[in-house]
Amino acid sequence: MTRHPAALVKLPAPDAEGIYTFPNNLVRAHQQWTDALAERHRAHDDRVIELRAPHSRHPYYIEVRRPAGRPVLVIEPHHDDFALSASGTFLAHPRPLTVVTVFTRSTSVHPALEGTYSTEAAVSAVRDREGAAALTPFDAARVPLGHKDADPPYRPFSRERLERITEELHEVAAAHPDAELLAPAAVTRHPDHLLVHEAAVRLGCRWFWEDLAFWTTYALAGCDQHLFRTRRGRPALRPSTVEITDVILDKVTVLRMHGSQMHPDRKAYRPIRHAWTTAADLLDGIGTGTYAERFYRTESP
Repeated sequence: MTRHPAALVKLPAPDAEGIYTFPNNLVRAHQQWTDALAERHRAHDDRVIELRAPHSRHPYYIEVRRPAGRPVLVIEPHHDDFALSASGTFLAHPRPLTVVTVFTRSTSVHPALEGTYSTEAAVSAVRDREGAAALTPFDAARVPLGHKDADPPYRPFSRERLERITEELHEVAAAHPDAELLAPAAVTRHPDHLLVHEAAVRLGCRWFWEDLAFWTTYALAGCDQHLFRTRRGRPALRPSTVEITDVILDKVTVLRMHGSQMHPDRKAYRPIRHAWTTAADLLDGIGTGTYAERFYRTESP
């Protein structure tokens, strides 16, 4: 795999504009990388495929991955959660993936497009296309469960819903007996993330990603951090990081897919900034420490 020009993609420290500012150097680096891949695609390099953002239909290019090793059964709350939080790791270390999306019905769409996608069916359809496009480079199988996501103001999930979804996930897991389970750590208070985390724990999941979908509005809050630290003790979740510096530009491309009906720069910037700050936890000798994703593991189911 061709290595990315890592020197072009270093982020500056947070600035006065806050979390939603997108640094021009990353925009330029991603465009240069896309242009280089487009040239290879036009030269009939079969390792490079074209992706089109489902809403804008803008073309992007990415190297398709060749999965190897133990399969992974990913349990994500919504279509974008794996892409936001863990896709860099599997771009860098491809493994056979089956992605189960629990909440596939939604009315959540960018405010500017509420007239374009005015029904639950329309919103759900575009988000489904975004999920499919984002997972194409991974050659991942997809399993939608068809549940409706939570509407604000958020309230605790019901025990009945938890039991029903846990049983559905148990059936999927039983069909993939050799797969390692991966699910959200539920860093945020979002009830969909909390429910999926609880269901995954019940299934024996021991590997969790750090949720990024609501990082700027939830996980930076002191009360959220306190709740997460409390949950980490039952059972203990041990943090670990995976460096994704060499694939950061491909992750931007994946984010362009899942967020095609959002403003692309803003949508991509949040997880990229977090991946940059997370890299500070990399120990000397592990890697460059430019970008990383954080995971949590537990020794007991």
